[in-house]
Amino acid sequence: MRLNALSDKQKKSCLIIAEAGVNHNGDINIARRLIDVAAESGADLVKFQAFTAGGLVTRWAGKAVYQTQNTGSTESQYDMLRRLELNREMQATLMSHCRDRKIGFLSTPFDTASVDMLAELGVSRFKIPSGEITNLPYLRNIGRYGKPIILSTGMATLDEIGTALSVLGGAGTPANLVTVLHCNTEYPTPLSDVNLLAMLTIRDAFGVEVGYSDHTLGIEVPIAAAALGAAVIEKHFTLDRNLPGPDHRASVEPGELKAMVKAIRDIELALGDGIKRPTASEARNTPIARKSLVAGRPIVKGALFTEDNLAVKRPGTGISPMRWDEVVGRVAPRDFAADELIEL
Repeated sequence: MRLNALSDKQKKSCLIIAEAGVNHNGDINIARRLIDVAAESGADLVKFQAFTAGGLVTRWAGKAVYQTQNTGSTESQYDMLRRLELNREMQATLMSHCRDRKIGFLSTPFDTASVDMLAELGVSRFKIPSGEITNLPYLRNIGRYGKPIILSTGMATLDEIGTALSVLGGAGTPANLVTVLHCNTEYPTPLSDVNLLAMLTIRDAFGVEVGYSDHTLGIEVPIAAAALGAAVIEKHFTLDRNLPGPDHRASVEPGELKAMVKAIRDIELALGDGIKRPTASEARNTPIARKSLVAGRPIVKGALFTEDNLAVKRPGTGISPMRWDEVVGRVAPRDFAADELIEL
């Protein structure tokens, strides 16, 4: 393979995940509408979350600052999560709706029971959230299924990522089935904390496919991640940023999601295959933009071509200027007017 050509991995289309998360607010009808929006945007997958509040947090667990700011301080994290649960029946209903809308279904399990429930429902891959990267029994449980995994790494060090990959591999899911997402677990993430190049550091450190899970405002950063070669892009979206709930304000709205998907697909098209060669679209401009050897002044038949009577000018339909040394010193086969293309 040529050195400047992209690898087969790099040529694969970026998997775009529209992260609905808990932006359904516990309402199955809103969840269906989120699937519709994701399908219409052109995303590959729409992702929800699978958990029970009792299996995820203690009753006294505090909320993150952004959760308190977005939902108030009168309820606990446990109570907030109770309102946002999607039970097995609801997950199955959403899977069916995804099939109807021809978009892939994904749901992030936050506890081992939810991992098993999703496996029983027949999910094709698992998504591990950033908070579970140090959860040994959880990693072992999810790894034993041997399904492709997308692993988010917010708050993690390289050592923690390496350990998680080792645990997953030991349980039955090798690294070649794992895509590791660079991520920052702050909602919204300040641009100064994105550190997008860390995605490439992860790739080089572990030889895995990498991607980016985005929590910034706007769509510029995930588009940049796609340009850097992300295999997966994940982005939170909502029907309306003004809806109540912990994640709406750090999510994009339907129009923004659609614009992001289009921009990523445009970037993929523009990246090409990495082989430097003339393209069909520019071929017609080659004779216009390039130059040829021409007579710099009138030249009579039998005279020698010299550096003083030759010139280099457009169009590029004659002898290439790269043959200058070959032409200088040759005998003119006929008379040439000034600016006439040289012939041998």
